[in-house]
Amino acid sequence: MSSLIRRTGRLLLALTLVLGSLLTWPTGPALAQLHAHPSETGSPVLRSLVSLRDLDDQAWQLVAFRDGPPGAPLLLRVVGYPGKVRLDHPTALEVSSGPFQWQLEDLTLESPALGNDGRAAAAEFDLAPLLAELNQNRPLRLRLPGVFTELPVPPFVVAEWRSLETTPT
Repeated sequence: MSSLIRRTGRLLLALTLVLGSLLTWPTGPALAQLHAHPSETGSPVLRSLVSLRDLDDQAWQLVAFRDGPPGAPLLLRVVGYPGKVRLDHPTALEVSSGPFQWQLEDLTLESPALGNDGRAAAAEFDLAPLLAELNQNRPLRLRLPGVFTELPVPPFVVAEWRSLETTPT
C-alpha cells in the first residue's frame, strides 16, 4: 500500500512539474511589432523590428520600414553587430520561398544614414519587389553572399512586412 502511495505521489509531483513548465515556458520567439515615430525630417516612419538568428547562430536585426505615408518606398535594413561583421556594397539580398526566388537591390550607398557609416555592419534593400509578388505570408529564407548563407524569416514577420504597405502612421 505504501509503494502505491509513493508512486502516486511521484506521479503527482511529475505532473505538477510538467504543467508548471508548460505554463511558464515561452511560447515562441519574440514577436516583431509595428512602431510609428517621426524621422529627423519630421515625416512619419512606420517600422517592423525583429531579431533573428541565421543557421550559424549569428544574431541579426531586420528592420522593415516605410518613411512617409502609405505608398512611400518600403525598405529592409539588415543589421549585424559592428566589429563582428563587415558588409560589402553593393551586394544583392537573395530571397527564396519554396520555388520562388527574388534578388533585392542593395540601396545602402544611397542611404544618408548608412552610406557614410564606417562600421559597415548594416545594409539596406528595396523590399517592394518582394512584397509586390507575395500574396500570402510565406516563410522566407534570406541569403547575403559572403555574409550569411541562410537566415529564416517566419510567416508572422512577413505578415507584418506586408502590412507596412497599407497601415496608416
